[in-house]
Amino acid sequence: MKLSRRALLTSLAAAGAGVTAPGVFAPAVAQAKPCRIGILAPRSGIAASAGESGLRATQWAVEKFNVGGGIAGRKIELVIEEETNPKDTIERFQKLVQQEKVDCVQGIVSTGVGLALGPVAEEARALTIYWDGTTQDGVDEKLPNPKYLFRSTDNECEAVMSSLLAIKHWKGQFKTIAGINPDYSYGRNNMAAFVALLKRFSIEHEVVTEQWPKVGTMELTSHVAALKAAKPDLIFSSLLFADLPVFMKQAHAAELTKGTKLVFPAAGWQHTLMKKDFTPEGMIFGHNTLYFDNPKATALQREFVAWYADKFKDYPNWEADRAYFAIASYKDAVENAAKAKGASWPAIDDVIGALEGSSVESLGGKGSWRKDHIADQTFVQGFSTHANKYDFVTLDPARIETMYSTELQKPAGTNFWDWLKMAKFQI
Repeated sequence: MKLSRRALLTSLAAAGAGVTAPGVFAPAVAQAKPCRIGILAPRSGIAASAGESGLRATQWAVEKFNVGGGIAGRKIELVIEEETNPKDTIERFQKLVQQEKVDCVQGIVSTGVGLALGPVAEEARALTIYWDGTTQDGVDEKLPNPKYLFRSTDNECEAVMSSLLAIKHWKGQFKTIAGINPDYSYGRNNMAAFVALLKRFSIEHEVVTEQWPKVGTMELTSHVAALKAAKPDLIFSSLLFADLPVFMKQAHAAELTKGTKLVFPAAGWQHTLMKKDFTPEGMIFGHNTLYFDNPKATALQREFVAWYADKFKDYPNWEADRAYFAIASYKDAVENAAKAKGASWPAIDDVIGALEGSSVESLGGKGSWRKDHIADQTFVQGFSTHANKYDFVTLDPARIETMYSTELQKPAGTNFWDWLKMAKFQI
């Protein structure tokens, strides 16, 4: 089976791709060389829902931007390839850069793929903007001073936020804790961060069991049984793939969720599958950088969510925000660099310089780029409720909390564990 596909997308039908809206820009500009953006996104497997949400947001952005003149007067074309394992994804990246001659590569969900691809992007001197990938090995940054690569917020942001919420709202209400987390760096780092913050705030606790299912494991009965036997007051879980709703069904059937406090910092990746039938109210539920039903949503978010719901009969997860932020910040940087240089199209070094320190309004709120090419974005979490018009849980409007990642991720050059001990957290 062919693992990748190439798609050229514009906001207009192929037959009329050169036609522009009246008064947008002159015909000569409309026929200029297109801005080609390569996309690497998962289309199958455990991260497929994230990849699809990101792709849909990118396509929506392209339609919207092209109606307004594209990027610096150039229509946008997408060249889409699939993100799978590191080896094959690197080959597709090289195809995008060397054969397709794209101006920028965007995408990447997997941290493992991102870690492997980072040095390749630097060697190729290809401007690359990750949606959700980092270049961390564990919590240690392995590419601290990239020139061409821009990476997402640290993986641990959502764990830090949910830990702070648990301490803020449930201090003194639990003593025994348990964890069920995916058995790779993301899951282990998140659980360790939760425990470290409990210690930081002198929260008395005992870890009664830690369960580490392999990524993608759907048979979780033994893990549920172990958790049930341990009788924890609180369960922390960073499950986020298709195994998450499976776990919730089995935990509900075993009455594990009854009377147990639940902290799930990444549940929003599977939010529409977290049905009321088996997902309780009152759990700490993380939506990362996009909560589709946010009562304080901007006009931009409301427009996008309405389009998404109408077209796909579904609701976007946070990968949509990450993808929109990537393409919107790229557009902003290209146009600012072109204006500053008085050029129709800026050099890559000028675009990089314009990205550094820049800020745009993304779907979920403000997003910006640090000087070390790591993103800062707006995070949303809260407490689950059944009081809504959907068949899945949403956030209680009165208990939604928002934090900017400057409060949630370590500063440049700082050790994560040392930072947790000295950061001035607001609780």
